[in-house]
Amino acid sequence: MSSRILVTGGSGFVGGHVVAALRESSGVTPPPVRLLLRDPASLASGDARAADVVRGDLADPGSLHGVCDGVDVVLHCASHIGDDAQLTETVNDHGTRALVEEATRAGVARVVYVSTAAVYGRGPFTGALPEELPLAPASPTSRARAAAERHVLDAGGVVLRPHLVLGTGDRWVVPGLAALMRVLSARLKGCAARHSVVDVRALGRGVVAAGLPERELAGVYHVNHPEPVDCSELLDTVADRLGLRLPGAPVDVDEARARLAGQPRVLHHLGMLAVDHWFADDGFWAGVGVDPGAGFARSLSEHGPWYREFVER
Repeated sequence: MSSRILVTGGSGFVGGHVVAALRESSGVTPPPVRLLLRDPASLASGDARAADVVRGDLADPGSLHGVCDGVDVVLHCASHIGDDAQLTETVNDHGTRALVEEATRAGVARVVYVSTAAVYGRGPFTGALPEELPLAPASPTSRARAAAERHVLDAGGVVLRPHLVLGTGDRWVVPGLAALMRVLSARLKGCAARHSVVDVRALGRGVVAAGLPERELAGVYHVNHPEPVDCSELLDTVADRLGLRLPGAPVDVDEARARLAGQPRVLHHLGMLAVDHWFADDGFWAGVGVDPGAGFARSLSEHGPWYREFVER
């Protein structure tokens, strides 16, 4: 791989695995990689030595000047997720626009943006392809990320939309499922809603492959394992792999809703789980020549030690 690559968010969950995938794909000669970080001190020392690290803040467009000079590909993995709607808009929307403008000025061949299927809003979505779904973001974060997508697409770039991303470093998906079951103190029965998942290692490899200039890619792609996982299997596997103690008898969705009344965060998780969020593979993996991974149960087993340590803190 001879392309000069800029990665944003290289110290984060997805971005860190993108950096790892770049190292793994490099063979004998590592690719020239530049990492754009708001806080360079957040990067592990080994990663810092293996890359050209530059400071830049998506919330400060002036700090981005020159960061794309000499770069062929931008892999944009940074985003802000939180309750501060103004900061979310500043970073995800305005920051991405400034980054894309800088990439255009510098003559970057391709920008790849890691977005989210949350830009579609709430389901059900059953075997859906990108061109079949209108955008209907329901939160400040997903609205700002939908706006970021538009900047990338207007510049001829590539947008990748995963749904549930699991793996080492995940502080949201599997921990959220574990928290839901702990509050219920029981498993969920009879919930057959299907969900798309992707191992963050496969996602990292997919992001890298999408950035190869020789690939004929543009537009929006779903990046999930081709086989969805039904809700009960999803939760049962999490409970088993993490060794959760759930003494109560299994409950159905209606009873779970009643038990969770007045707890909006876990009710939000349950509401999403109770309907299909299955985003069909639109040929992305075959198109970039990347294996989408072994599937949910095996991936969770492989990341189990990290999750067990995290949820037990």
